[in-house]
Amino acid sequence: MSWRDVEPAPFILLAGPEDYLASRARDRLRSLLREKQPDTELVQFDAATYASGELMLQSSPSLFGEAKLIEAVNLASMNEDFLTETLTYLKDPSPDAVLVLHHSGGNRGKKLLDAVKAAGAPVVECQPFKKDAEKLDFVTSEFRSARRRIDPAAARALVNAVGSSLSELAASCQQLISDSTGEVTEELVERYYGGRVEATAFKVADAALAGRAAQALSMLRHALDTGVDPVPLVGALAMKVRAVARVANLRGSSASMAKDLGMAPWQVDQARRDAQRFSSESLIEAVQALAEADAQVKGAGRDPVYAVERAVTVIALAASGR
Repeated sequence: MSWRDVEPAPFILLAGPEDYLASRARDRLRSLLREKQPDTELVQFDAATYASGELMLQSSPSLFGEAKLIEAVNLASMNEDFLTETLTYLKDPSPDAVLVLHHSGGNRGKKLLDAVKAAGAPVVECQPFKKDAEKLDFVTSEFRSARRRIDPAAARALVNAVGSSLSELAASCQQLISDSTGEVTEELVERYYGGRVEATAFKVADAALAGRAAQALSMLRHALDTGVDPVPLVGALAMKVRAVARVANLRGSSASMAKDLGMAPWQVDQARRDAQRFSSESLIEAVQALAEADAQVKGAGRDPVYAVERAVTVIALAASGR
């Protein structure tokens, strides 16, 4: 389940390496428990340095009857005492405690994880968002939770600008929510985050794939002059060109193609529009130019600036049919 839906239970598993989602789940549980019982006591363990007997001691009923929220982290490196004693605890959990376990991944403690799942405990997915569609859903949900609306184009612009870090994406959502009223528009996102490296890189890529060579080169040189590293610029170009190559010879609806390719429907639509500007030969030329640029900006060449400029030029000229 999502962290947004988790409710207090005798024990809860947070599964995955995305610490931000795990922290949101813990914050939600703390808030829900303290709404009902303001004096809820918070206890925290590190499973790697766990001391024998600690769980039994901390989960024992309090003299004053307070509820307890016990949070255990670092389960991927849990020691034997934690593994053994938590397995025992699962068979007879304290009625006054909520035990929250965060396992970031790996095989360590698999027996414990299997036991937690077999007992029917809620499992909160804390996996990194690898697809833009997941990040877009996250942004939309952040605004919906605040009873605000963000325009779809604005959400895409925000993901392009700050989507590399989930915590930073969430902070950006909160800033826009607190600093504005009404619907959040693409213009507002551009005003706040248009100068970010990621946003600049995607603007250069969009201009190049639209065949606007002069504009793409002008934006590229401005980005380089203001300190933007060539690596993310080549990365944005590569992402866009790969999308074009994936849809170039496919037929079908955007929705069905998006599902098969692991892309958002709007990404498929944009890639299909871009693909119309390329022949098979010019697309191969663009891919080859990008491969060369990628190697050169990562150390294989002496002049990474020239490499990215050449890649932008080749792609833009290929897109314009020259």
